[in-house]
Amino acid sequence: MKQIINAEQAPAAIGPYSHGTTSGQFIFTSGQLPVDGSTGKVVEGGITEQSVQALANLKYVLEAGGGSIDTVLKTTCYLANISDFAEFNKVYADVFKTDCPARSCFAVKDLPLGVLVEVEAIAEKL
Repeated sequence: MKQIINAEQAPAAIGPYSHGTTSGQFIFTSGQLPVDGSTGKVVEGGITEQSVQALANLKYVLEAGGGSIDTVLKTTCYLANISDFAEFNKVYADVFKTDCPARSCFAVKDLPLGVLVEVEAIAEKL
């Protein structure tokens, strides 16, 4: 049975979607932007600061859905500029350590709110 995830620490959705959903043992997150949940604004700085915030928001959603960063099976990562790939990888590696999930990462033409990064995940519940 599908259940909607509402993560209090994550920023409000900017469209008609939820932070994520769960079904059975799986968690499916919406793409998480580098928006500070307490201000509703995109964090200042470049790809490093935005990656840190987007991945923190992902963590909040996963935890609200009964999972964690450690239960992520697959991520899809969107970059506004592929030249940010190496810097994004540094932040990503700090979050996932050595047990990295499967991943797709590519550049797209535009992202909502003009951000530099968006990350979504599929994970298992704890």
